[in-house]
Amino acid sequence: MPPVSVRYIVDDVEEAIPFYEILGFDVEMHPGPGFAMLRRQDLRLLLNTAEGGGGAGQAMTDGTLPAPGGWNRIQVVVDDIEATVAELVSAGVSFRSEVITGRGGKQALADDPSGNPIELFQQFEPT
Repeated sequence: MPPVSVRYIVDDVEEAIPFYEILGFDVEMHPGPGFAMLRRQDLRLLLNTAEGGGGAGQAMTDGTLPAPGGWNRIQVVVDDIEATVAELVSAGVSFRSEVITGRGGKQALADDPSGNPIELFQQFEPT
C-alpha cells in the first residue's frame, strides 16, 4: 500500500526543508527549487511553491492562487513535547500556542517557515 501523501504550499522549499528535518522527516526527492518530497514513517509530505512548483501551484479556474497557511494541519507525534518545542524555538520557529494539555495528551501548534500549521502531539501514557 502506498504511503499517505499531504501537499503543503510553501513560500520557499529550501527554507522549509530544515524545519521538517527537525521533526524527523527525510528528504526523498528535491529535483528543483519549487518541489521536494519528504517522508516520515508512512507520511509522504509534498512541498510545492505556488510559482514554479508544477501543477499544484497553478491558479484555480477563478484565478485564486494556492497559498500557505490556514488551520488544516498534519499532526506529528513526539515523545517529549517540551524538548521538541524548545528545539524548534531555538531554531527560530514561531508557535500559534503554548503547550496545551487536553484529555488525551499535550499539543502545541507550530508554524512552518511559510505559516502552515503543524500540530505537535505527545500522547498521555495509558494508566
